[in-house]
Amino acid sequence: MREPDMGKVDALVGRLVGDLGATLSGALIVLGDRLGLYKEMADGAPVTSVQLAARLGLKERYVREWLAAQAASGNVDYDAASKTFSLSPEQAMAFADEQSPAFFAGAFEIAQAVWMDEPKVADAFRSGQGLGWHEHSTCLFRGTERFFRPGYNANLVESWLPALEGVTERLEAGADVADVGCGHGASTVLLAKAFPRSRFFGFDYHGPSIQQAREAAQDAGVADRVVVPAGGGAGPAGRGL
Repeated sequence: MREPDMGKVDALVGRLVGDLGATLSGALIVLGDRLGLYKEMADGAPVTSVQLAARLGLKERYVREWLAAQAASGNVDYDAASKTFSLSPEQAMAFADEQSPAFFAGAFEIAQAVWMDEPKVADAFRSGQGLGWHEHSTCLFRGTERFFRPGYNANLVESWLPALEGVTERLEAGADVADVGCGHGASTVLLAKAFPRSRFFGFDYHGPSIQQAREAAQDAGVADRVVVPAGGGAGPAGRGL
């Protein structure tokens, strides 16, 4: 029998304890995002657990425990003298402002899908048949859009496109653009708003994402330039935006 190095065991267990804490904290971030707890604190005003629970119609004891855990993680601030909690401007950017380039709550919905879909991945290990994007849990599609949209908003038109020689000029003049794998249409809609002379064709083989993209284009007032391509969508089960 091999003898373990107990010093290495201690180091490994110490790292795993940190991993476990981060995993559990991630679930609390998803919870706070879903219940609107972060957004209710977005203004930075100090608040007690009683006040926050009352505003959102939640049970105070659960809110108190959530706030305490978030303060321990450094995701919210705590003032011991007044026994109040608040979000700093930086924390609000990460957890409460979906238009912020630092918004991160959506990323934890992606992590949630990893755990929820683990049995499907295990089946794929046994069968070798793979796991289609469309077979994942809904939180993966929603989280992907929410995580990447702030980056698109901050960089796509202002930085990324100008780095491609001649692309911005072509879009300004008017062009037909294919957004392949458009998902919920975050980049498609953003481009349509920025370049009114161009038309944008979204392709994604995941039907529910296409529907979300259509609704996003309609809500943004660009449905006249975000169109359904004649050939349908990309992939065997696809439909065009």
